[in-house]
Amino acid sequence: MALKKGDTQLKAYMGEDAVFNGSLTFEGTVRIDGRFEGQVVTDDTLIVGETGRLVADINAGTVICKGKIEGTVVASNKIELHSTGQIMGALKSKALHIEVGGILDGQCDMSGQEKKVVALKKKEEPGAR
Repeated sequence: MALKKGDTQLKAYMGEDAVFNGSLTFEGTVRIDGRFEGQVVTDDTLIVGETGRLVADINAGTVICKGKIEGTVVASNKIELHSTGQIMGALKSKALHIEVGGILDGQCDMSGQEKKVVALKKKEEPGAR
């Protein structure tokens, strides 16, 4: 994989033959071309390569999908779904780019708003104590 000047260097790489179950937390850019199941948490960039297969809940800054993701994907910056990519699940991001051929099967929330639960106080009836 050739990175151009100005691109973020990879901090970790999980190859095609690698299989991992668990929780992944990192800083920088990580590329997964193998199989991963579990949870990914980062403020930075996750790249799912063409042979990458994730069944995971992902919370990241940027998610670039060229492979397959099943699960919830939350990205604070953006989600890129390339022509070879497939995402099955719920997406939440303020920016979404889908190339022709990319497959999204699920829900997408681009409102940028957090859902708030408001508890309403019961109005006391007169004379009730």
